[in-house]
Amino acid sequence: MSMSTTTEIIAQHWAFIVFIVIAFGLCAFMLTGGWLLGGRARARYKDTPFESGIESVGDTHIRLSAKFYLVAMFFVIFDVEALFLYAWATSIRESGWIGFVEAAIFILVLLAGLVYLVRIGALDWAPARRRVVVKTATVSHTNPHKQ
Repeated sequence: MSMSTTTEIIAQHWAFIVFIVIAFGLCAFMLTGGWLLGGRARARYKDTPFESGIESVGDTHIRLSAKFYLVAMFFVIFDVEALFLYAWATSIRESGWIGFVEAAIFILVLLAGLVYLVRIGALDWAPARRRVVVKTATVSHTNPHKQ
């Protein structure tokens, strides 16, 4: 006697099916238990946001500068690049000099990108109208007391 194809697939993957059933059952049990056993109290300040014993002040919908998001994106990008360099560092013996040259080129491209970002002012926090421009005075080397 031979089993059907569907029965063979179920027989081969029974552990995964049991896992899925137990996971959904546990989720349903926790949600139902919380709903049945949870408190039903309603009060004036029950749904007020609260953190560390301090009542919130002001509005939570504040506008942040786009510079904040740019700096956050730069951080993520350079952080991911650091992960690539870590992976390279762990396999330095296998990659040899070719890998070293490739990593050096990679680092130089990153530095060129960072220099470019600094040059265009992408990392400057202050808006242009608040920046202080330092003017250098021209110094005359002639002595006014000589005649």
